Amino acid sequence: MPGRHFLQIPGPTNVPDRVLRAMDMPTIDHRGPEFKKLAESCLTRIRDVFGTTNPVIIYPASGTGAWEAALVNTLSPGDHVLMYETGHFATLWKKLAEKLGLVPEFIAGSWRSGVDPAAIEARLAEDKGHQIKAVCVVHNETSTGCTTRVDEVRAAINAAGHPALLMVDTISSLGSIKYEHDAWGVDVTVGGSQKGLMLPPGLSFNAVSDKAIEASKTSKLPRSFWSWDEMIEANAQNVFPFTPATNLLYGLDEALTMMNEEGLDNVYARHQRHAAATRAAVTHWGGNGSVEILCEDPRHYSGSLTAVQLPEGYNADDYRKVVLENFNMSLGNGLSKLAGRVFRIGHLGDFNDLMLMGTLSGVEMGFELAGIPYRKGGTQAAMEVLTSKDQA
Repeated sequence: MPGRHFLQIPGPTNVPDRVLRAMDMPTIDHRGPEFKKLAESCLTRIRDVFGTTNPVIIYPASGTGAWEAALVNTLSPGDHVLMYETGHFATLWKKLAEKLGLVPEFIAGSWRSGVDPAAIEARLAEDKGHQIKAVCVVHNETSTGCTTRVDEVRAAINAAGHPALLMVDTISSLGSIKYEHDAWGVDVTVGGSQKGLMLPPGLSFNAVSDKAIEASKTSKLPRSFWSWDEMIEANAQNVFPFTPATNLLYGLDEALTMMNEEGLDNVYARHQRHAAATRAAVTHWGGNGSVEILCEDPRHYSGSLTAVQLPEGYNADDYRKVVLENFNMSLGNGLSKLAGRVFRIGHLGDFNDLMLMGTLSGVEMGFELAGIPYRKGGTQAAMEVLTSKDQA
């Protein structure tokens, strides 16, 4: 098809030309002075995105690797971890914990909201012997478009008087939704490169607290590649204990420059604005009782993506196929128990007003061609949000 493909899945996201050009560099000596300057820039500036002054460890891996690193550096075989079922990715983290020999306790959830802090507090209050060693939650559940209030989870842990570590997955929120590792009392934050940071897949992150570093000194799960101590020691000299993903680090450095030029607060405000416009469109489309926003709690609406549930009897994958074939646009599919029921609109990363309007126009035209019941005018409702003085 002529024109550019619209990649509107909630990650991997569109990679800006500036980042692509930055990655298009000759291979350099990863023990030499030029690399040390690059490493220092990345290792220092990535802390601002996490909201921390502590180390942020960078692995050449997907976010799944960072999940594993968080667990193996802090826990021992048989340790209990408390997790909350917010969606597909919370479930995958639980399965990974089981494979490592941990004992996850999974609080059931509806997949239509973020974590309920009261449920966390109640379970921890029951744990008089402090058998639970960590609480693991997903900040922004990519499968549902629901965002957890991490500060409220920390408050719940504190209210229960429990010493459990707090671990948070920010893979689809980092760089898109404001996050405060230090201020919210998080011990390990997990991140990835391919969403809000506007990079290809291939880098993952652990931001670590002093408490987490202390826990790593006595944890018993086996680790080698994922070991924090070697990474922190090497990173202090602006090198890595193994061969790093040099060209991805070039891209990360440029992405951080772009985010700083815009201003992090402006980056987060832009994402919230685009999310609000998207929700206005979906709400209008569903005015006749058809399509609806999957997330039921407005306090948990996501700035990164919006998951849209189709009416009973309509298949979301069939609809996505119509959109792809007619408009060359990819929308996110429903995952596991949401398969065929939901499609997801990614509005994160390198994204502006006109890209959003193109996306929403394709969604609305797709409804018409696929025979999905909807109320016309959702795209206009989104434009009104984008041009209102309150949102500008």
